[in-house]
Amino acid sequence: MRRAGLTALVAAVALVVPAAASAHAYLIKTLPAASVTLETPPPSVQLTYDEAVEPRFATISVTDAAGHSQTTGSVSRSPSNPDTLVVPLRHLQQGWYLVYWRAISVDGHPVQGVFEFAVGPNPGPSPQFTPPHISGSATSTPLVVAKWLAFLTMMAAIGLFVLRMLIARPVIRRVAGTNLHALTVAFGAVAVAALLAIPAYLEEATSIDDVTHSFWDFGALVPLWRITAFGRGYVDVEICFALFCGAAAAAIWVDRPEREHRSVASLLAMSGALAAAGATLLLPGTIGHAGQTAPRGVAVLLDWLHLVSGSVWVGGLIGLLVVWRSLPAAKRIAGLGVCVPRFSNTAFVSVMVLLGTGVGAAVLHLPVLDALWLTSYGKVILIKAGILLAAMLLAAVNLLRTKPGLSRAETSEASARLLRRVVSGEVVLVAGAVAAASVLSSLAPPPPAFAKENSSLATVGPGKVAASVKENGYTLQVLVSPNKAVAPNAFALKVTRGGKPVVGANITLSFDMLAMEMPTQEFQLTETAPGIYSQKTSALVMAGPWALSFSVTPRGGLPFDATIVDHAAG
Repeated sequence: MRRAGLTALVAAVALVVPAAASAHAYLIKTLPAASVTLETPPPSVQLTYDEAVEPRFATISVTDAAGHSQTTGSVSRSPSNPDTLVVPLRHLQQGWYLVYWRAISVDGHPVQGVFEFAVGPNPGPSPQFTPPHISGSATSTPLVVAKWLAFLTMMAAIGLFVLRMLIARPVIRRVAGTNLHALTVAFGAVAVAALLAIPAYLEEATSIDDVTHSFWDFGALVPLWRITAFGRGYVDVEICFALFCGAAAAAIWVDRPEREHRSVASLLAMSGALAAAGATLLLPGTIGHAGQTAPRGVAVLLDWLHLVSGSVWVGGLIGLLVVWRSLPAAKRIAGLGVCVPRFSNTAFVSVMVLLGTGVGAAVLHLPVLDALWLTSYGKVILIKAGILLAAMLLAAVNLLRTKPGLSRAETSEASARLLRRVVSGEVVLVAGAVAAASVLSSLAPPPPAFAKENSSLATVGPGKVAASVKENGYTLQVLVSPNKAVAPNAFALKVTRGGKPVVGANITLSFDMLAMEMPTQEFQLTETAPGIYSQKTSALVMAGPWALSFSVTPRGGLPFDATIVDHAAG
């Protein structure tokens, strides 16, 4: 019945919460077009994305061959199309120009690209441009460290509260002369640290998005915190956590642990604190990878349970160390004998939930198994899993040796010393797992199209493509020129069988980005010569790896598919 109830809950959440859209903004149109030669200078550069992006966090740089800026104003939104950004230009002279763009997607990840255009009538050959370099990114060290501190302190504070109110409370009644003041102080200190760390992380993220201001420009950056969905989400995290801290302080204040039964006021305050803690841990998933992964309800639920179980574990471990050090030496064994068995049972459930939800999230985010070792996202998952497995081994020592040892007089003192060493090691490892999770949440998961890499017949590019593959008895020659991102490219497929051209076939070419999630683009190829099918398009909207999938239906023959991976140059 419990399993059926949980399944029904997951299904209900998945149905209620709508599926997410594409996780990243991407460029769909440029004016001027990439690689075009204009007879007259354009008054501006206009970039159209698949979603509205915030102009205050967008960069559009236009430079000449010498690297001199040609813009005369800041980036603004087009009054006729909210998905288009515009930057005004000075009067351009004859020659080539480089456009570098950078925008922030809804999940907080920056995306960027470059393209060229020329002003004629005789601009000459395209020079070797040096694109501008923006050092800030979602995986920069200061940002990852700030995220790690924010999540570690927030989760530890919630776990300490759970230990104080639900696990360690009976110590007062069962061991005379003890109190929980040290746990209360530890909770307060960690909660204050989290209240400072969360806005510090948001400030660092905003300073990276707004490349014109540093972390210390509070007056300029704080008003921008709620500009993006990502920023609004973390402001809400701070508000929910502050509400949790207030309710938790009230719950601790009205609690009388020397009494077995709680008062109505204590129950109400504790329930409010736990509800606020649950909301705090739910929000990061809704604005992160889980909120952009279908089925969204299941992904967000797994993320929430992962954070809840991790919070109980890491906060409880820190709390046990506080209890160990704060109890008088004469009372230490008795106090630990009350806390450790209760926490061990809770931690065992938490670890199982942590493991199960981690595996479930990996299944949702990774399209194929080999993405674990072929992508940066998958490699960090393996590192995090290794750290957690090491922590689980130490937890098993506590469960199998320390817990029973504390109940035996002849081994209790040695078990207490072992507990301190093992729990200290667990705290370090779990903190390392949170650090790995911070890196993981800063990386883009591989898109579903990544699975096509396993079925590709060849890998080509960067640069002009002329590759031959064989499939289903046919020889296919793939031609791509010039194979540049955000530029008109000529795509052709020459189909022969037994050395003779195959005429009258129906061929469709689809494009899938393998580095980030984007909608599939599909084009019908036209037979321009016997056995040669071609199309000219700017489908390669970003530099990087693309799956080019040809669906071929020969006249009077069986249809088949052929996929190659093409690395488009920037």
